[in-house]
Amino acid sequence: MKRLLGVIGDPVAHSMSPYIHNHWLRENEIDAVYAALEVKAGELETALASLRAHGAIGLNVTLPHKETALKLAASAGDTARRIGAANTLVRTPDGEWRAENTDAPGFALTLEYGDIAVEGRDVFLLGAGGSARAVADVLARRGARLTLCNRTMARAEALAPDLAPAARILSLDDGLRQLTKASVVINTLSLGHTGGVLDLPEATGGIFYDISYGKGAAANLAEASRKGWRTLDGLGMLVAQAALSFELWFGVTPDLAAAHRRARTLLEAVQ
Repeated sequence: MKRLLGVIGDPVAHSMSPYIHNHWLRENEIDAVYAALEVKAGELETALASLRAHGAIGLNVTLPHKETALKLAASAGDTARRIGAANTLVRTPDGEWRAENTDAPGFALTLEYGDIAVEGRDVFLLGAGGSARAVADVLARRGARLTLCNRTMARAEALAPDLAPAARILSLDDGLRQLTKASVVINTLSLGHTGGVLDLPEATGGIFYDISYGKGAAANLAEASRKGWRTLDGLGMLVAQAALSFELWFGVTPDLAAAHRRARTLLEAVQ
């Protein structure tokens, strides 16, 4: 019987994670299958119990469940605890879930591969959800001058003391008006998945990095490009965090560069 892995979230049908992980499973001759599993808000606890009963051995977690996944897990790694969100669940020998966070190290890898320096630079982070918490942790630790922007300022204010105590807090509207000050803008908002587009100002030489990819990022990346920003999507972060998850489940480190090339080719073919 094949072992089960998957990504849980809503929306999730667009996810490239099954393509990425199933290739690695075949490449390493591992008898398992990885699937996209739609789980609505409020249904995570029931879903995790069901998946455990069906023998699932590992899961990735995407919006809107990252913070809840940490709370429901029986144990957690240091990074997940510090950030307050989990994007990876590992089945332990006693059958429980251990929460991990590979978003943070995955994002850090993309900064290195993309040659994006943030130390001492003005970085605006849009959003305050589970992914934003991982991104903020990396940026603060790398010495960015961080500004957190979110529609609900209380969410950004709750994030800051634990992960980025020196950060400025702005409403999303105020933050968008001040983006010309930014060297780097990182968008973690999910509005691109529902057709929303940010009203961006003309660039003054900065980078606009949307951690989504494909259709979820297309409109905002196009808007940023029209306004003169250097643009970057989240496919590299997806592949990096996936590889780190795969390593946690199987002790195997996949080839990141090859996986990114394959995923980029497929993404361009379906767009």
